[in-house]
Parts: sequence; C-alpha cells; structure tokens
Amino acid sequence: MSSTENNNLSLEEKEYEFCGHTLKITMFKGASLSISAYVWGPGIVLCQYFQDEKIDFTGKKVLELGSGTGIVGILAVLLGGDVTLTDRPYVLKQIEYNVVANIPATSRPRAKTRALVWGADQDSFPSDFDFILGSDIVYSPSQFPALLRTLQHFCSDKTTMYLSSNLDARMGAENFHQELIPNQFNSELLHKKKGDCIYKVTKKNPRDQQ
Repeated sequence: MSSTENNNLSLEEKEYEFCGHTLKITMFKGASLSISAYVWGPGIVLCQYFQDEKIDFTGKKVLELGSGTGIVGILAVLLGGDVTLTDRPYVLKQIEYNVVANIPATSRPRAKTRALVWGADQDSFPSDFDFILGSDIVYSPSQFPALLRTLQHFCSDKTTMYLSSNLDARMGAENFHQELIPNQFNSELLHKKKGDCIYKVTKKNPRDQQ
C-alpha cells in the first residue's frame, strides 16, 4: 500500500454476532478497494444461514472466493473449517487484518489468505475442497466467464458450493443463477430473503449433461 493510500485510509469497524461468535470486521475505506471494502447483504445472509442451519465445517477444506472483508471465511474458520480466503492481491491486507482480529492464535493455522484472480489463477490451486463459498461475487456480467471457469476448476464430485447473491441489485445475477449456472452445474435454491438468495451448487453427473 502506497503512502498516498495510507494517508487516505479510514478504518471503519462493525460488530456482528453469528453462531455464538462476535465478529469485529474492519473495512479499509479509502484504500482503493472499491466494493471490496464493504460488508454486503449476501454475506450477512450466508452467515445467518450457517447459524440457522447449524453448519459445522470441522475437518473440511473450505475455499472462499471474493472474500472482501473476510467475514464469511472467518466465520467458517470459527466453525471448524480449514479455510483459504481469496481475493485480488490488493484486498489481501484487509482480509489478513480481520483474520488476526477475529481468529484466536491457536486456530489461525486453519486460515490461509491467497490471491486468486478468477479465470487466471485457479489452476495453481488444488481442486480437492469440500466447500466453496461465495457471497456477492455475482455482480458484473463481464466477469461471468472467468468466474464460471474458476467454479468449474474447483467443483469436484465431493464439492458443495454455497453461493449467496442479490438477484435484484446486481446486474446479470438473475441470468447467472437461473440460466448460466444450471447449464453447467446442479443448482438448488436453499434460502431467499427479499432479493438475497442462497444457492447450493454441485457438479453435474455426466449423464445429466447429455
């Protein structure tokens, strides 16, 4: 981060309560992070879903795409997961800050932070994750081809993907979830709250694609 960015940096902290944990999430406002410097509704809805459904990630390998502030991935660590939080390189400092602030030192080895540019970096990652998490990552149609290639790489026979999106507020989100995703994956709507929808996405059986 340059000295100019440091001068413009404004830290804003908000507290959230999920699954018996208090999450203190700091947003790096003014650090040229754009939309990545905010906690968006679909992330909150996904965290609430984990609480309501008593999701347990103990012993599971989890990958979060487009982590942003890291709120979803951090909760997954606190719920027992071995989690890799990913985003574009310039977002990682914000994620790492929140990881340190919220995850006890004894659990921190289960939280990894790595850069991942969709459509470009996925092949340098393993494809043996049990869960893929994505909240509010469906927002720009120009990114859909790269995102789909990334999801295809990570979605093995044993993988469950939880994708949380606002179909009303994000350009192309409805088309992505109702047409593009079902063409390549099995997709089930698990939860809907106003425009925020959570989908469970899994790999299609080859005979389902015939």
